Amino acid sequence: MLRLSGVHTFYGRIEALRGVDLTVEEGEIVTLIGANGAGKSTLLMTICGNPRARRGEVRFEGRDITQMPTHDIVKLGIAQSPEGRRIFPRMSVIENLKMGAQNFGLAHFDEDLDRIFRLFPILKDRQSQRGGTLSGGQQQMLAIARALMSRPRLLLLDEPSLGLAPLVVKQIFETIREINQRQRVTVLLVEQNAYHALRLAHRGYVLVNGRISMSGSGAELLANPEVRAAYLEGGHV
Repeated sequence: MLRLSGVHTFYGRIEALRGVDLTVEEGEIVTLIGANGAGKSTLLMTICGNPRARRGEVRFEGRDITQMPTHDIVKLGIAQSPEGRRIFPRMSVIENLKMGAQNFGLAHFDEDLDRIFRLFPILKDRQSQRGGTLSGGQQQMLAIARALMSRPRLLLLDEPSLGLAPLVVKQIFETIREINQRQRVTVLLVEQNAYHALRLAHRGYVLVNGRISMSGSGAELLANPEVRAAYLEGGHV
């Protein structure tokens, strides 16, 4: 479904991604783990065209999207829930969800809203509440729900557990599994909580200083001594 081949991304003269090769097959949950500053968020943003890859290629369902405008990439079926949630704090929950549905109009809004409220019942209870007054976990649910309102086939999730209480983290990861299995949405997950991410994922990649250092199934990476030392036992790369 998604293939990055030799992708190099820069911020000015700083090279953030250094020849990244990565694939995501339809129906998978693929996770990308790595330390702060490794380039994980940059990789997701490069897929969406901002910033653009300076060298290399990004293909979605066989189509080259490397130089495509971001709004056209969204229309192809890719949506992102960004790091830090970035909801519209002064808008209500419903208004935030309408923003997510804008690329396809509101013809299916009620149908999609019912689906979202089954997935996140708390958002139904809070639908008239301003986004900025929600708890951190509820804001994260809203950010994911807003992305799902665009009916994506590929969902990019950037640090969905960041700053959340353990019980809420567990709920978020269970929801990601449900989105993948029941709604048949393919997921590329960037996450610092390597243990939960690798347990959830079919496959994973480790990103170190803008380069993929290793890959494998979630179980293989969980059992890898280098991964355990760097990301699961308090160590550092």
